[in-house]
Amino acid sequence: MSKSRPDPYVYDVVVIGAGHAGIEAAVAAARMGCRTALLTLNADSVGQMSCNPAIGGVAKGQIVREIDALGGVMGLITDATGIQFRMLNRGKGPAMHSPRAQCDKKAYQFFAKHLVEQQVNLTLRQEMVEGIEAAGGKVQGVRVRGGAVYKARTVVVTTGTFLQALMHTGETKTEGGRAGDVSAVGLSGSLRELGFELRRFKTGTPPRLNGRTINFAVLEEQPGDETPVPFSFMNREILQTQLPCHITFTNPEVHDLIRQNIHRAPMYSGQIEGTGPRYCPSIEDKIVRFSDRPQHQIFLEPEGRLTCEYYCNGISTSLPRDVQEAIIPLIPGLEQAEIIRFGYAVEYDFAPPTQLDSSLQTKNIAGLYFAGQINGTTGYEEAGAQGIVAGINAARLALGLEPVVIDRAHAYIGVLIDDLVTRGVDEPYRMFTSRAEYRLQLRHDNADLRLTPLGRQIGLVDDARWSKYEQHAQRMDSLRHLVRTTRELGETLEQKLRRAETTWQDLTPLCPALEELLEDPSSAEQVLIEIRYSGYIARQDAQIEKFRRLENKYIPVELDYGTIPHLRKEASEKLGRVQPRSIGQAARISGISPADVATLLVYLKQGNRPDVPGKSSPNPVD
Repeated sequence: MSKSRPDPYVYDVVVIGAGHAGIEAAVAAARMGCRTALLTLNADSVGQMSCNPAIGGVAKGQIVREIDALGGVMGLITDATGIQFRMLNRGKGPAMHSPRAQCDKKAYQFFAKHLVEQQVNLTLRQEMVEGIEAAGGKVQGVRVRGGAVYKARTVVVTTGTFLQALMHTGETKTEGGRAGDVSAVGLSGSLRELGFELRRFKTGTPPRLNGRTINFAVLEEQPGDETPVPFSFMNREILQTQLPCHITFTNPEVHDLIRQNIHRAPMYSGQIEGTGPRYCPSIEDKIVRFSDRPQHQIFLEPEGRLTCEYYCNGISTSLPRDVQEAIIPLIPGLEQAEIIRFGYAVEYDFAPPTQLDSSLQTKNIAGLYFAGQINGTTGYEEAGAQGIVAGINAARLALGLEPVVIDRAHAYIGVLIDDLVTRGVDEPYRMFTSRAEYRLQLRHDNADLRLTPLGRQIGLVDDARWSKYEQHAQRMDSLRHLVRTTRELGETLEQKLRRAETTWQDLTPLCPALEELLEDPSSAEQVLIEIRYSGYIARQDAQIEKFRRLENKYIPVELDYGTIPHLRKEASEKLGRVQPRSIGQAARISGISPADVATLLVYLKQGNRPDVPGKSSPNPVD
């Protein structure tokens, strides 16, 4: 007897949008056993890298390794399709080391699409979602163009820059969230009808050039690392040939031309109302804000192995096309360069993230989750991090399980989400190492030790990854034991390693058993960092313990802050809007003073049992 075909419009989890957040959300939910649908405007654009085809960078590289440690896919796709790998900030301390890879844009996209298509429990479908279906404060599914309704227990919205999206090149305006794609015009209205606040943000992208017309002979070459470090803990090495990038600079002549045409830039003419990213400014922003600088660096980065197209990292712009055509020949090495695609800006709707709880579920509608640029962030990495957390929690709710919250002492992912839901955003959010108070503990090299056990507990880490993790952890334990117990002239090997001039190779003649354990360089690197930074790590451990004590003082979700005696009205309003899950989170809300926290603590100790979570409070993961 043949097995009956499942209803193609009934799912446990529906994910809207197949960008970097949507892919992580959908794959996570499917791997956790939920029947999942991934709906996208264009099935040919799954995993498309709309801006720079690069993954990682300062703090962002740490996030990708965390996604991978949890069982996500961004690191695996990057390792398979990268064309240049570099470890940034090698000259600084280990907390600042950040992996970055330039990827083959089309290879990344095709690999991601194939991965999604192969995933069991996951259905990819091309649909224009026009509305969220909800009743009684709970999500019921989504409505697509044509009137069809997908029923779902939970829904994850990962719409990127496509909500009411408008592209700007000079005075020219075109509907769309990315060149060549349309705008999602119905969903914003549906979200507003459900009570969500929406605002406008702006992002931009630079022109792309034909590499055949670039004079590389006069440019500075930037090669990849001789021994590239993979993003995924499942890969020990990168075998593919790397391609070089190149560096050039703007000059006073370019700056003068931009100043002469600044009135035609949409951000300065008033044509764009949305706020742009402060930390990734357009070239016109740079000229205005840093008027004393005679030049700005430009990285010319290849977009793939089978294309001549180059990305001009550093000159994002929405200036008119005639101005872009005049700027490019003034830049050294680009005198004869041909523009393949003009730069442009995109203005789009986002939902201020204080409308979410720490699981990324919306406060308005149970079972509805937001992830990615809809929450006011920038970057593929920040999107992927939110996507995997939203996918995990959407799946757990559909399965009747409690949500998972990753706290800010445990991962950059925790820092990211806590910043968003606690402090909100007034400009597109980008992750930096400086945002993490405990960054020495949140290194890229130890992400697997921090998060793989959680990924295993959730159901995302398969047997192969878990076995590799256990072998790695055991190797580290053996290394620690050897260096602590082996002595030479009254001094342990651990004491010798504390000296900066001592290397592992110096110690192998003293302890031949080290040789086999040093075959895995990642284990050796982590143990060495632990030894050399043990004092700093111990101090940070004490800070984390203090942080956790505040995080474990829970606030009942039903608490009416307006009834708390002596609490300032402004504090009452902010606490009521954010609805913090703990005293620690309350203390991090912008504008909440130590006196406000003390007032809240006194009130809770008088009978509200702060050590007991509220009925729907997610439990922090330790």
